[in-house]
Amino acid sequence: MSNLINVKSVNGIATISLSGKFDFNSQKEFRVAYTPLLQDVTIRTLQIDLANISYMDSSALGILMLLKERAVEAGKAISLCNPNQKIQQILDIANMGKLFKIE
Repeated sequence: MSNLINVKSVNGIATISLSGKFDFNSQKEFRVAYTPLLQDVTIRTLQIDLANISYMDSSALGILMLLKERAVEAGKAISLCNPNQKIQQILDIANMGKLFKIE
């Protein structure tokens, strides 16, 4: 993945910030970033910051849905935040607002 993934945790909220293309090639790196957060008992909420995403494909939507499932199993809340207009349209078309809190 040519993206940058930045993870920061503050007061039980972990924010995963993504940059660049979020696609099939991003899956492994994204999974490596979120897996320890799901196991961390001090993290109550995961926020996926989409502000710097330039492209998102259906495999990215799939991995977000998988993350949602795993977060629920781990008892953690999850939200998507800061999507630009283009990414918001993709999320709307895929009805992701029914599965995720989008801020």
